[in-house]
Amino acid sequence: MTHEPDPAGQAPGPRGDHHDNRRQVLYWRLLARLFDPEEQASLESASLAVVEDIGLPSALLDPGASVDSVVQRHPELAAEFEGLMVPEPEEDGARDRAAEVRRAALVSKVLLNVFATGSGNVTAEQLARWQSDADWLERALGCRPGELRGGRGPTGGPGRSGGGVGATGTGRGGPAPDLGRLVPAIGPELGSIEAGLVQRMRLREVLADPALAARLTPSMSLMEQLLRDKDNLSGVALANAKALIRRYVDEVTEVLRTQVEKSTVGELDRSVPPKRVFRNLDIDRTIWKNLTNWSPEEERLYVDRLYYRHTSRKTTPQRLVVVVDQSGSMVDSMVNCTILASIFAGLPKVDVHLIAYDTQALDLTPWAHDPFETLLRTKLGGGTDGTVAMALAQPKSAEPRNTVVVWISDFYEWRHQELFDSMAAVHRSGAKFIPVGSVTSSGRGSVNPWFRERFKDLGTPVISGHIKKLVHELKTFLT
Repeated sequence: MTHEPDPAGQAPGPRGDHHDNRRQVLYWRLLARLFDPEEQASLESASLAVVEDIGLPSALLDPGASVDSVVQRHPELAAEFEGLMVPEPEEDGARDRAAEVRRAALVSKVLLNVFATGSGNVTAEQLARWQSDADWLERALGCRPGELRGGRGPTGGPGRSGGGVGATGTGRGGPAPDLGRLVPAIGPELGSIEAGLVQRMRLREVLADPALAARLTPSMSLMEQLLRDKDNLSGVALANAKALIRRYVDEVTEVLRTQVEKSTVGELDRSVPPKRVFRNLDIDRTIWKNLTNWSPEEERLYVDRLYYRHTSRKTTPQRLVVVVDQSGSMVDSMVNCTILASIFAGLPKVDVHLIAYDTQALDLTPWAHDPFETLLRTKLGGGTDGTVAMALAQPKSAEPRNTVVVWISDFYEWRHQELFDSMAAVHRSGAKFIPVGSVTSSGRGSVNPWFRERFKDLGTPVISGHIKKLVHELKTFLT
């Protein structure tokens, strides 16, 4: 049996134990640094010996070095960070213990940079660095940058980078957790950390300096702070805040527009005769229907009638009424649904109305086509009274059979019975009523159980989860 000296200071042992000891040293250092910012000298020296012995740069142990800076100096590591934590199938049940050690060093770097955020004030540069490190963690989990935080927009679930997110098993030479459970849990935590960093940042001072403001990367956490504070800004700070909001809106709009375009469209309307143009010519059907006119002597097919494909779809005029709770707990939904409403407002024969409410209701229909202008007119926070919004929404359902009412809220209302009765009346009138508990980029959100049970009994269960679900429901009804 082969024995080797252990750079972590462990006694010689079997090769498998030797690699396990190295890996444990790296993870013990990670835990120590996460719970105590003070260095543990023995763990630091042992970890440095491990990292250097396996040929990795010592910068991986430097808490002040971002993953970006490590990759810039050592570009060969970029490919290793991509999909680093995505499980891969084992080959013949073998474990590459040396690869486990290397993976532990890289994983420790990403996790430490993201989850050890310190305390005190945060600069724009520090926030930008954290966002970049969080991007690398999301890549390591097989997702697109910004996806788990509900930031720059998902496209229908985590992306893959070497394995399936819901897989279990061994990842790159070692046991890995079930990412089907891990990824949803990490998403809210990343969003919470980012929100905390934004709150610790002197945002008004940063916005007043164009050079500092330019370092900020738009995200949902930053949007929430900007929307809450916009009425207190002026001059250069307000201009920079609007520029950041515009950037974020444009990024998310592009993603959601792609989802709308890819979603299922309405059924073919066979009551409309097919347009007789060459691009609609159904050649196969035309040949089949005219086979009786085949002349064997002349080897020629005589065509008596041409057949064309139906391409027209049912596009009866529809009215979409979107009611959004703009209380503080619904900021993600407010941003996403405002953008979504603007996209549907651009579809032909769709009449979109947008209402936002807390304890007062605001009809934002005149600006529904422009999510940027709409968001500037919202006022996040306060209590919740859906009855004031219903007073504006009900008159807009003059033709119930051609109306869909989408109500986005967590439904924690103080006049709950009165509001539910009015919602049930809208449903019974013939309008399609869609209660939505969350339309976030990450699929997170909570719904008042009292409302959830009653909506279920009414036959209109609450849609909760990814915004793609709402896109599908609306596209099916409106087109």
